[in-house]
Amino acid sequence: MQIPKIAMSAAVIGALSTGAAYAQDAAPDAAAAAADPYFYVFNTLLFFLGGILVMWMAAGFCMLEAGLVRSKNVSMQCLKNISLYSTGVLVYWLVGYNLMYSGVDGGWFGQIAPMTFPAPSADTGDYSLATDFFYQSMFCATAASIVSGTVAERIRLWPFLLFVVILCGAIYPVTGAWQWGGGWLSEIGFSDFAGSTLVHSVGGWAALTGALIIGARKGRYGADGRVVAMPGSSIPLATLGAFILWFGWFGFNGASQLALGTLEDAASVGRVVVNTNTAAAAGVIVSMVIMQILYKKVDVTMALNGALGGLVAITAEPLTPTFLSAAIIGGIGAALVVVTVPLLDKLKIDDVVGAIPVHLVAGIWGTLAVPFTNPDTSFSAQIIGILAVGAFTLVATGIVWFAIKATIGVRPSEEEEALGLDRAEVGVEAYPEFSAARV
Repeated sequence: MQIPKIAMSAAVIGALSTGAAYAQDAAPDAAAAAADPYFYVFNTLLFFLGGILVMWMAAGFCMLEAGLVRSKNVSMQCLKNISLYSTGVLVYWLVGYNLMYSGVDGGWFGQIAPMTFPAPSADTGDYSLATDFFYQSMFCATAASIVSGTVAERIRLWPFLLFVVILCGAIYPVTGAWQWGGGWLSEIGFSDFAGSTLVHSVGGWAALTGALIIGARKGRYGADGRVVAMPGSSIPLATLGAFILWFGWFGFNGASQLALGTLEDAASVGRVVVNTNTAAAAGVIVSMVIMQILYKKVDVTMALNGALGGLVAITAEPLTPTFLSAAIIGGIGAALVVVTVPLLDKLKIDDVVGAIPVHLVAGIWGTLAVPFTNPDTSFSAQIIGILAVGAFTLVATGIVWFAIKATIGVRPSEEEEALGLDRAEVGVEAYPEFSAARV
């Protein structure tokens, strides 16, 4: 999802026809864009519509989490989601965008400066910089949304938002700069079309360190090792959230082609959307079949996460797979989710919504799977990218979580956690008629 630099010459179009997965890496040609404003218009339109779809994913995360937490914490999750989105966008404007894209030049990170938006001219290239920022900022907010669901029900609001500031202002932009900003990972041939690693695994690693350092919800794991069920408040809400995320993913992956000014680009966007949908559908069916075989019942929440696991897995390379390959990649992503959820409980890692299996595990698989369908990539480069991003994010987010825990604290008191964060921190209960009876 590197900033688009398409050149609308016959040479570039010919190159795209043999390596369409690299449309985002073509060279800029401001003169060509100025000569034909249609390139500028259509590319800008793609950013605009894609950004709207990805912004709608914020509502999907909110509804998914609201449905999977207990009634006494629903308002808190809604507040966290709208505030993390707002915080992430502002911080990304202040420092994140330029840190990720400005002057990286094969290095580790760019410049520390607020984003500015020049008026269109022959020097502004073949897309609107403002809509590009809008689109990119949605990805940054997505990484923070992943963390929110994992650490739900036992984290206070302001410490969480402090973590979001650092994640969106520094950690996510640095790892993004390594690839999409033209940094060192792009130099070695690492490929991540729309962010299985650079968005989803970053969020997954941050969620994992948070779950380990903050600890499990009170009462989640018994002294005898027993896992205590804590059912969510609303399966219909969670299902709605999963459908919204699925819908928004068409912008997440489709607009990551980053160009709509040629027939080749338009065809590529179509292939990306079809493969994205296929992987999600396969994820649902595979997760249902596995649940039926192993447990003789089909858990609806596992089917929802199966769809999301398929979506995350295909995100690293949604263009080059065939229909069948996309289904296989998505199905394996979902299978890994089904296997990882009980494994986390055995390790006493409390992940309320299953974000670690979906975004981290399926994200790693999807990134590893890229060379199976894209011959221009290599397993060695993919592994290096996964390990580098994972190690940096683990260390950086671990330091941040520990620092917040040691200074202002992270968790509410045991009494506040038992009461519910809706009453303890928000002051507005989502379901006041029922919350007193159901905890």
